[in-house]
Amino acid sequence: MRKISKLSIPLALSLLVLAACGNKDQASQKTTLNLIQSSELTTLDNTNQATMPEFSTLTNLDEGLYKLNSNNKVVPAIATKIVKPTNNGKTYTIKLRKDARWSNGDKVTAQDFVYSWRRSVDPKNKPVYTYVFSGIKNADAIAAGKMSVEKLGIQAKGKYTLMIELEHPIQSFNKLVTMPTFLPQDHKFVQKVGTQKYGTSAKTTVSNGAFKITNWTGTNTKYKLVKNKYYYAKDKVKLQTINYQTVKDDTTAYNLFKTGKLDDTVVSGVVAQGLQNDKNMKKIPRAWTYYLQVNQSGDAPLSNAKLRKAISLVLDRKELTQKVLADGSTAAGAFVSPKTATDPTTGKDFSSEVSASTKANVAQAKKLWQEGLKESGKSSITLNVIAEDTSQQKKVTEYLQSTIESKLSNVTVNVSNLPSKSLSNRKADGDFDLSLWYWLADYADPINYLGILTSGNSMNPGKYADSTYDTYIKNAQNAGNQKTYWQNLRDAEKQLQNSTGIIPLYYVKEDHMVKSNLAGVNYHTAGFADYTRAYWK
Repeated sequence: MRKISKLSIPLALSLLVLAACGNKDQASQKTTLNLIQSSELTTLDNTNQATMPEFSTLTNLDEGLYKLNSNNKVVPAIATKIVKPTNNGKTYTIKLRKDARWSNGDKVTAQDFVYSWRRSVDPKNKPVYTYVFSGIKNADAIAAGKMSVEKLGIQAKGKYTLMIELEHPIQSFNKLVTMPTFLPQDHKFVQKVGTQKYGTSAKTTVSNGAFKITNWTGTNTKYKLVKNKYYYAKDKVKLQTINYQTVKDDTTAYNLFKTGKLDDTVVSGVVAQGLQNDKNMKKIPRAWTYYLQVNQSGDAPLSNAKLRKAISLVLDRKELTQKVLADGSTAAGAFVSPKTATDPTTGKDFSSEVSASTKANVAQAKKLWQEGLKESGKSSITLNVIAEDTSQQKKVTEYLQSTIESKLSNVTVNVSNLPSKSLSNRKADGDFDLSLWYWLADYADPINYLGILTSGNSMNPGKYADSTYDTYIKNAQNAGNQKTYWQNLRDAEKQLQNSTGIIPLYYVKEDHMVKSNLAGVNYHTAGFADYTRAYWK
């Protein structure tokens, strides 16, 4: 061992103190955050897409009328205050802040909201989220191509006043408009670059929030968000840069975290299982359900209700969550996930009061399978299962393939794990029998789940169509009181289960590995994580 003189000891201690101070200063000055996306970002046009990478990025780029705070409560954003409706709950007159600007310096105006909302229901724009506008005056008729977009119930009353007219009171209106779909768009900029090009790259995108996007060509897997110098609350934004990269494999994500190349990353499966006691593990409750979209159109094999039910009954969701996923996810007995909302008329968690049994029943499944084959006039069936090409979804589809083929007779299961864009194209073309997909609630209300499965809904690629179900949803949307609203939602969830409109699989328990000195992140139960006020301690 090297000998240290008495004189050098105080010097060494002084150097340690200085080093510690230097490290502290360095940490306090850190202004970069490194994050991942689980799949490629394909667009930032909020009016015609609804994917997880898009919505999570938009959450940190833009602001709408309202947003969620750290307690998941609705607070003003571009609006100056939360307003109460007039005209028996059907008219909202909202004043906008005058200091909001786009990242190119343009002012955010009422017309920007009018322009964006009209694009979101205009059939010519091929929107996919039109159902959330249902209840806003004339939205349904416009989406059906029966009325001009100028008739939508939103008007600019001057530069900074917005008037929104509803066909009936919407119980969850304030939560609803926190969704990225209801964001404004800089109408002058969009028209300049062209509606087909808007949001397809950093150069064709502007934002009105804390950050703006750079280094994104529209096809690359890495991009940056940099601080927006025109943001009205820029003094509250401590970060200068957020780096995003696409990482589809859990092991790769964790290795990047260990080596300091990621600051906050989701992990799942075997990786998450081995990290449950890690000091950097943060468990985030999410209103998030994975399920199977079932193609029920035309002569698709699973248009037969008994065959759909057999597939659902043969699956051991406990085995799937505990042995395949092993990340804290739980078996799903309903579409609406736990902790999404409490039913105020019963005081119970909505999901728990409508949930069906999650236990497998192989004997009943086999019986229904044979009856379904006979009714369909088929001796055997081939099922094409599609999913994303992430490590987690690959594990789930392997389980589905193995279970269905081993437990049911005369069936072949082909699996295709695809990039997100290819997956979307396959679903749009109806080229699947089962599609592994998820619903992460945009706002904390069961209607946000159940509303997407009405007949003809653009978010319903399986073509589930049930008139009884549609009636329950319509009654809920038109409800004038809480009792009617929640009773129809309960009935709708039960009807969905009885008809096996979809096949719920599991509820996500999102495990994050997060650097211990990262603070200020709003991890919302419904919606997406907000990093706009994040900072390093």
